[in-house]
Amino acid sequence: MKIESIAIIKKELKHLSQEELLELCLRLGKFKKENKALLTYLLFQSHDEDGYVASVKTTLDELFEAINTDSYFYMKKTIRKILRQIRVYSRYSLKKTTEVELLLYFCKRLNELKPSIHRNTTLSNLYERQILSIKKKISVLHEDLQYDYNLQLQELNEKS
Repeated sequence: MKIESIAIIKKELKHLSQEELLELCLRLGKFKKENKALLTYLLFQSHDEDGYVASVKTTLDELFEAINTDSYFYMKKTIRKILRQIRVYSRYSLKKTTEVELLLYFCKRLNELKPSIHRNTTLSNLYERQILSIKKKISVLHEDLQYDYNLQLQELNEKS
């Protein structure tokens, strides 16, 4: 099956009635969990970005509480899983500030983990890569936001 481009799909969607569009959206939501999550974000949470970030942080807290800290091996697997979740949540929101806030929160929670992630080379490198990623993302934001986020980043560096 050949998959059409977004432009062609957009043209075709213009010719559909409201009822047909509704049916397509519901079918997409039933097909895959990520589609359903995206529809949930667009319909219920996109108008309140701060509420969305707060709900994602609550979800991240639950994931961090569930980390098995008996072994660095299990910690690494779970931390990577959490990072993948953050990337998915960030893709739903097209705002760069959301991604920066979630990554800053992720790094903050990593610093609080016991045993320390800085005793493990892999986890320490993962943390450093996230810090570099945050710096890149901050550099494209408005100056006022850059200042605020850079302050938070300095706090993280002092704690690590």
